[in-house]
Amino acid sequence: MKALTKTVLATLITLSATIPAVAASTAGRTDHSGILVWAFLGFCALIVMAQLVPAVLVMFGIVKGVTASDKVSDKA
Repeated sequence: MKALTKTVLATLITLSATIPAVAASTAGRTDHSGILVWAFLGFCALIVMAQLVPAVLVMFGIVKGVTASDKVSDKA
């Protein structure tokens, strides 16, 4: 039980030392981004995702084509 108490205490001390550093990193924000900036960034992310889906499907098709057995059909 003493080992558990020491472990929990050490964890709390470590976390209490790092919390002010995390809070200080966002305290001095000066960018003042409005809703239009975030809407524009969301639209850009939507475009990127729309292009990634077909690219991933093409990559799966290439891998499937490379790993498929070489069956030659004589239907011409």
